[in-house]
Amino acid sequence: MAHRLRPVGLDFVDTAPVRLVFAQEVSASPEAVFHALNDDVAGWAEWFAAVTHARSLDDGAGRDIRLKGGGRFRETVLAAKEAEVYAYRVDVTNAPGARALAEEWRLLPAGTGTRVQWTFAADGTAPFRLVVKAARAGLGRAFRDAVVSLDRRLTRQS
Repeated sequence: MAHRLRPVGLDFVDTAPVRLVFAQEVSASPEAVFHALNDDVAGWAEWFAAVTHARSLDDGAGRDIRLKGGGRFRETVLAAKEAEVYAYRVDVTNAPGARALAEEWRLLPAGTGTRVQWTFAADGTAPFRLVVKAARAGLGRAFRDAVVSLDRRLTRQS
């Protein structure tokens, strides 16, 4: 059953009760990574294995995301600054116990490539927070696999 979450701003990424931060360097440029995140939302399902469906909404101001296992998210884009940051919050989800969720993809030049840093910020019931913390290793693995897959995809396109 879908429920509305508390609307949060970009500052939530730094202040959330649960923050999971992961980073990975890739050979693609910050501009190429940013365009994949922001301009090719539908393409997320091709490089992020957990994503089964991704669709841009409201001329890029929102997203509709579906995950393996049945997770659904209606999101609002909070920041889309070329080659620097792409962030969004979840407005509606079927994840039980969630009260607020936001994610930030920070892009930093690293030699000729990019250091991609992903922050998963969450608040919810005590059991929800516990589950998110317990999922750290799996989320980290999913992030690293996704970014490596995205890098391969971007390298083939250039």
